[in-house]
Amino acid sequence: MRMRQPIVAFVGHIDHGKTSLQDYIRHSSTAKTEAGLITQHIGSTNIPLETVKKLCGKLLEALSLKLTIPGLLLIDTPGHAAFTNLRKRGGNLADIAVLVIDIMKGVMPQTLECIEILKQYKTPFVIALNKIDSLPGWQAKKEIALLQNISSQGATAQKEIEARLYELVGKLSELGFSSERFDRVEDYTKQIAIVPASALTGEGIPELLMVLTGLCQRFMEQKLNVDMEGNAKGTILEIKEEQGLGKTMDAIIYDGVLKKGDIIVIGTLAEPISTKVKALLEPAPLKDMKDKKTKFMQVPEVSAASGIKIAAPEIEEVVAGMPFRSCSQEEIARVKEEIKKEVKEVIIETEDKGIVIKADSLGSLEALIKLLKEKSLSVKKASIGNISKKDIADASANYEDDPFSAVILGFNVELMPDILAYQNAKIITHNVIYRLIEDFEKWKEEEKKKLESQKLGFITKPCKLQILRGYVFRQSNPAIIGVDILAGSLKTGTPLMKKDGIAITEVKNIQHDKENVESAERGKQVAVSLAKVTVGRQINEGDILYSAISEDEFRKLKELKKMLAPEEKELLKEIASIMREINPVWGI
Repeated sequence: MRMRQPIVAFVGHIDHGKTSLQDYIRHSSTAKTEAGLITQHIGSTNIPLETVKKLCGKLLEALSLKLTIPGLLLIDTPGHAAFTNLRKRGGNLADIAVLVIDIMKGVMPQTLECIEILKQYKTPFVIALNKIDSLPGWQAKKEIALLQNISSQGATAQKEIEARLYELVGKLSELGFSSERFDRVEDYTKQIAIVPASALTGEGIPELLMVLTGLCQRFMEQKLNVDMEGNAKGTILEIKEEQGLGKTMDAIIYDGVLKKGDIIVIGTLAEPISTKVKALLEPAPLKDMKDKKTKFMQVPEVSAASGIKIAAPEIEEVVAGMPFRSCSQEEIARVKEEIKKEVKEVIIETEDKGIVIKADSLGSLEALIKLLKEKSLSVKKASIGNISKKDIADASANYEDDPFSAVILGFNVELMPDILAYQNAKIITHNVIYRLIEDFEKWKEEEKKKLESQKLGFITKPCKLQILRGYVFRQSNPAIIGVDILAGSLKTGTPLMKKDGIAITEVKNIQHDKENVESAERGKQVAVSLAKVTVGRQINEGDILYSAISEDEFRKLKELKKMLAPEEKELLKEIASIMREINPVWGI
């Protein structure tokens, strides 16, 4: 047994500086080679302990720890999405994460996404509060320690950094996390450490590495002890086409040792496959695996924890996020069963009812399922890949029983090109998981309101009006009078009653500014024509009239009361009390 490298995932909102921080650590410029300066693929970099010591200088001595970790394995992820590919059974592959937040922009949508997923997987994390160099009045002083640097800044910069730091502390508190600047943390097991930093100047990066190294050494020793003789366990990060090698797998090995020629069993959407390792390609230390300029060296074996490129035949069916294991010939059947069970736990088709979900990788799918279950949302089917005709048919089959379940949620996926019609399925896609769920809940709420509005359209709504004095245009057949709408809304066809609770007439027509209208709201004065009444007999100027609501309608309105305005609810109570003068159990 020996201590392996901790796997450190850099996560955060797009363009907050995840890759740039790592570039400073490895003295490279990977960020500048990425399309649009945004990370497109998952990368991994081996940072030897000597590099950590060199960058930290005397800071590590202050920890009073005997360092036995061999270094750090940094994982660069494109925002939130690929972080979920760093999966292993029942959790996340990362031992610890660095959540990168731009000090000028604070918590953004993908920051929230990362926090949610870190919480789901119970992954410990520290915060790199990046871009302190962009603070108003900040003077870069990378030659001195961060705390000395901060205290030597001018009043404006000191005020700015404190204000933005505590704004973040407040936001994290709302999300259920206690946090503090790293030097003020009282208990690292209960508080999130925040390290102000700059990827541009390098300020705060030694302190960030010191906190990471200290946490891993002090609290993760047991977790990081691995068997150097055992079979390899790992996760596929990405599938790539490499010249001269064909399809290859970028992978992380988190346990055991993998050798050239080993048999490996890999999960797929169907049955797990077994294949032989044709070549193992390791990036040079301090080189990012995803960087096109990185040179790979063929190695005979690799041990945990490592980022490695694996060349093997017949891996066409493998997708990102899938688990793999090395094993002997005799163990293939057993390992296949284990991996099949693990994949099946995520790719589900279990519940009779529920929505259909699709995602780009096994890790993303698992994260999406976890978040949906937390919201008590049922999932009928979950799988990987673009949305197909079969998915639409599966979702449409729910429509008659529950139209709100006739839904497909797609994370980082598209519609297959041959899909022309959606049938009865609602398709919602997004590349941020929690936004996808938000969009679904918003759509559901809007659909409910539409349905309830349709139901309300056939029910007499509460209304109270007064006959205006001096505005009798015709006494009868029909009576045409001016009225003031005191509360609620009046529609054509509304039956009306006086305070005695007996219906006496019905609104045949409504005019406003000499034009026919279907309805009139509170505050409007309109002319109405009323059937079967005569002014001076059944009704008089100044009379108050109410909509004559039946008991049935009253019960339905109570069911749909969230669709009513507060004044309509009050008016409904007034109408109910009038009717209960006649019948004490009316509407009950």
